[in-house]
Amino acid sequence: MNLPEPMIERGHLLTEQVNPNSQNLDQLTSLELVELFNREDAQTIAAIAQARQELATAIDLIAQSLHRGGRLFYIGAGTSGRLGVLDAAECPPTFCTSPELVQGIIAGGAGALVRSSEDLEDLAEDGAEAIAYRHLTELDVIVGITAGGTTPYVHGALQAARQRGATTILIACVPTEQVSAQVDVDIRLLVGPEVLAGSTRLKAGTVTKLALNILSTGTMVKLGKVYGNRMVDVAVTNKKLHDRALRILHDLTGLNREEAGYLLEQSGRSVKLALLMHWTGLDKEAGDRLLAEHQGNLRQAVLSQKGE
Repeated sequence: MNLPEPMIERGHLLTEQVNPNSQNLDQLTSLELVELFNREDAQTIAAIAQARQELATAIDLIAQSLHRGGRLFYIGAGTSGRLGVLDAAECPPTFCTSPELVQGIIAGGAGALVRSSEDLEDLAEDGAEAIAYRHLTELDVIVGITAGGTTPYVHGALQAARQRGATTILIACVPTEQVSAQVDVDIRLLVGPEVLAGSTRLKAGTVTKLALNILSTGTMVKLGKVYGNRMVDVAVTNKKLHDRALRILHDLTGLNREEAGYLLEQSGRSVKLALLMHWTGLDKEAGDRLLAEHQGNLRQAVLSQKGE
């Protein structure tokens, strides 16, 4: 499998360089350590700002694909893979999506979430096999996550996905002149050398988590999973989420807790449907049909009833 090779030696990659601001790391007091980390972590916010156009493009492409029936996959090894799995796992409870809609793939499988298996990142064929196993199509999107930009497992997966016509996105923390990639959206989050040289679970990990937060949440906003800034598709599966659902209903309708609870049960514990029923006077069945007509977008469904 032909994969992109780094244009410079791995030791010279931005993520592997020695940070001049932390060369006396082992001599710092605890307070000095915290202050140093705080200063360095500020670079993660700046990196996101620099990549804002690429992130926005990625959101639009992902939303378009999911709207057409596609799926979103994150794939990575080590810390990068764990972050992708984490973001995917948070989508069902936050946005009431199916576990199949957003999936995280990590080199080494589930066991790699709790036990190091970084040696598996060198197997490009395993990345390609992971894509074949999930039968990716042109409707799907894959986000390859590799802090240093060179992980063969990720590049193998991206190449295999590209051959199947899927939309490909790369997240890396090195500039394109160090490692190039043939993808539809190339997101570079340049946070500089780590406080602890080469430990990309630090700034690179933090900025990756920020980017994934933006991608998944932005996509779900585009898919109508949010009304205002409320998670109206929240899965009401425990006491905390039930309480959150009641607070959303109270805040948006003015109903007291008892009234909100009754409405929530009448809707089948769907906050979105409960709101639609309250605002339009429709029953559960009619509300379900109206939401389906508007692909689950609550605002569009409500406006259609007002003739707007």
